Amino acid sequence: MDTYRSNKPIVEQRADPFVYRHSDGYYYFTGSVPKYDCIELRKSKTLDGLRDAETVVIWQKHETGPMSRHIWAPEIHYLDGKWYIYFAGSEEEDIWKLRPYVLECKGQNPLTDGWIELGQMQAADNDFKTFIDFSLDATIFEHMGKRYFCWAEKTGGQFAASNLYLAEMESPIKLKTPQFMLTTPDYDWERVGFWVNEGPAVLKNKGKIYITFSASATGACYCMGMMEADENADLLDRNSWKKSRYPVLATDYEKGIFGPGHNCFTVAEDGVTTLCMYHARDYENAVGDPGVVPKSDTRPLDEIIKDPLYDPNRHARVMVVTFDTNGKPLFKF
Repeated sequence: MDTYRSNKPIVEQRADPFVYRHSDGYYYFTGSVPKYDCIELRKSKTLDGLRDAETVVIWQKHETGPMSRHIWAPEIHYLDGKWYIYFAGSEEEDIWKLRPYVLECKGQNPLTDGWIELGQMQAADNDFKTFIDFSLDATIFEHMGKRYFCWAEKTGGQFAASNLYLAEMESPIKLKTPQFMLTTPDYDWERVGFWVNEGPAVLKNKGKIYITFSASATGACYCMGMMEADENADLLDRNSWKKSRYPVLATDYEKGIFGPGHNCFTVAEDGVTTLCMYHARDYENAVGDPGVVPKSDTRPLDEIIKDPLYDPNRHARVMVVTFDTNGKPLFKF
């Protein structure tokens, strides 16, 4: 476990990391690439092996229209005997028109068997509020025989608050229930730069369900909060959930870890130890790299290089999750 306590990157320049350990014993990894222009996969029998594993581009963005800009935060899931990838994408003609989209693998080997587009994730029947605005960072989990979809969505335009929503799923591409607002940015640490709750990840332990999420803008102020609910509670009831008063993971100046967040959970090779994979930078002030900026971004150069979205050095890292006497997860570099 020393590798996971070193805080060194597992995969460099991959923000929004997501890893899925499949029944074949492999870890399947994906994340946002610096140019936000494609989706790639790699796999390894060990997490450390992901560092040098072959990278396969399984899908590339469109030139125009939906899914032509800002291909963000892909997640790979195995549902009902098939591989699916969920990701957000916007349009070259409207770069903040982020919506959630779905890909399905045509076979059982997600690196070689090809993928088909299933279009935008669908809201439940008669739900006219979901996925109509800036929507991204979807994750999926199952509980008590039900499958849930959790995502971030802004209501009211680009500069509105980004809230987390939860709904039950009818199928891998459609919701069964209307959106339920899980959390909105309530505290000062969720409102630095932008009012943001995003990047949900789910962990179960000792009768509780925990949903971590990321807050504030994507620089050094980026941090993680956490929601919790009893496993027997109605997950679509706001009263079932309690939010952490303070971040559960934040920038550590002494250890040189800045803006930790957008995590996921997995287990170590021993099949027991709980791990948290997250991204962070090695320095405080993000500096955008014009080399990863799409040509269609016509902003002045001095404005672009101040945009942390174009700083490619958010690296995927892994830490061991410990638990207190009540079973609540603890996050420590």
